[in-house]
Amino acid sequence: MEVRPQLIDALSALRDRVAAVRLPLPLPGAPRARRTRDELLAQLDDYLVPRLKHPDAPLLAVIGGSTGAGKSTLVNSLVGRRVSEAGVLRPTTRTPVLVCHPDDHHWFAGVRVLPHLTRVWLPQQDAEAPGGEREQAEGGALRLETSGALPPGLALLDAPDIDSLVIENRMLAAELICAADIWVMVTTASRYADAVPWHLLRTAKQYDAALITVLDRVPHQMVNEVSRQYAALLTKAGLGHVPRFTIPELPESAGLGSGLLPESAVAALRDWLAHQALDPVARRETLVRTAAGVIDSLSARMPDLAGAVAAQYAAAVRLSGSLDESYARETERVRKQLGRGAVLAGDARTRWRGYPRDSSAAEVLDAIAESLTALLHCAVAAADERLQEAWRHEPAAGAVGGGFAGADRECGERIGMAVRRWRRVLEELTEEVVRDMEKSAAPDPETVAALLAAALLGGRRTRAAGELLAERLGAQSALRLRDKGGELVKDCVEGVMRDERDRRLAPLNALEVSPEPQAELIAALSVLQKER
Repeated sequence: MEVRPQLIDALSALRDRVAAVRLPLPLPGAPRARRTRDELLAQLDDYLVPRLKHPDAPLLAVIGGSTGAGKSTLVNSLVGRRVSEAGVLRPTTRTPVLVCHPDDHHWFAGVRVLPHLTRVWLPQQDAEAPGGEREQAEGGALRLETSGALPPGLALLDAPDIDSLVIENRMLAAELICAADIWVMVTTASRYADAVPWHLLRTAKQYDAALITVLDRVPHQMVNEVSRQYAALLTKAGLGHVPRFTIPELPESAGLGSGLLPESAVAALRDWLAHQALDPVARRETLVRTAAGVIDSLSARMPDLAGAVAAQYAAAVRLSGSLDESYARETERVRKQLGRGAVLAGDARTRWRGYPRDSSAAEVLDAIAESLTALLHCAVAAADERLQEAWRHEPAAGAVGGGFAGADRECGERIGMAVRRWRRVLEELTEEVVRDMEKSAAPDPETVAALLAAALLGGRRTRAAGELLAERLGAQSALRLRDKGGELVKDCVEGVMRDERDRRLAPLNALEVSPEPQAELIAALSVLQKER
């Protein structure tokens, strides 16, 4: 099988684009898209790229199936000795076992295929010791065995059960099967119509992989009928051409005796596998079919993944757009309220009315600052309420909706600190103006600051504050001071609203959802199709 380097480069670039995909938002279809991404990475890393780089590597036939299908017994019988633990009752975790000819050991001892699995080479008695399988499986291991009973150029891999109760085992089983040159699907006379094996059969058809099926543990008196019904189901599913092997129910199937099936029971299957490995034409057809099938399947799966990326970005844009709009509207409403003198209410209004006879300048400043803090806090709460309503029907909001003021106890403290900072800068501004005046005519800076705050935030109710400022500072100085003070108020209000908006936007920004991965996926697929 000749492969141009440009094709491998295109596949490697595509692999990097797939690995860069992030789907953090909980959208409908996102779990499926994440599985698609993981499956693509597994097939590219574990099978396609290494296979195209090393077409002369041994064929890998992965034995897959559901619990109790007889996979391990089948592998042991093909090899001629026990290399994999057999039995219906499985340990809670299970290490996959790969068996190859001694001359082929170097092909699998490294990380050419299944690079994330640690290679384990154990004497048979140690591998079967209590707890041995469990410990190695938890470390993400692949146990290697060699046997001269297998022809050079052929390796068998006994995968975990595809319907295991342990989710990690199911995921590993699916990943191992996707690393195969030949998919060997094992089912039984009692379970051949179950959904699990048929899901794998349909997947193999989708990839156009080299596939064979083994119908195991068929009672002698039912061999013809079960085989006929199974063949009919395969034909109906468009898999009538798939080679089928039938193994009758034998005492060895239940682990009795040596636990190995008679030579006659597996001879046809062993001969077929050996032919695929040793006959150059058959080997080439197997490799080309499976590799080409995976490459062709990318044309359908990659656009789906790119679409999921686009949906993530669209959702992120909607979320950030709603947030920006909510805070922009509340910021504008606060500006209008300030223009109408909304700050001069409650205690602030009482203090102003009592000034200077019953209230000091400091008390007026305190009351105005507290009123401004309350107004801004209400504006943030209103923006959050508007935002929550806008996000109510957004599935992705659950990933970023935890930063609302209602759940943020420090929001009021942050707003209060911003207002105190505004007041301090306002006081420094008035002190600077007073400092430049003649000492004999200079008014009290705190009085000027109180009058300025009242004039800026009291609306028409505090027109007298502006007149008093002009009397104490002069019309031109008072006007310049009010302009600078107005900018300070504007900066304070906009700063508070902007900071609170950014705080709520931060979880979304941290997810780094962007449109670039979609374009990069499509571009990488386009290059691959050109090289294909």
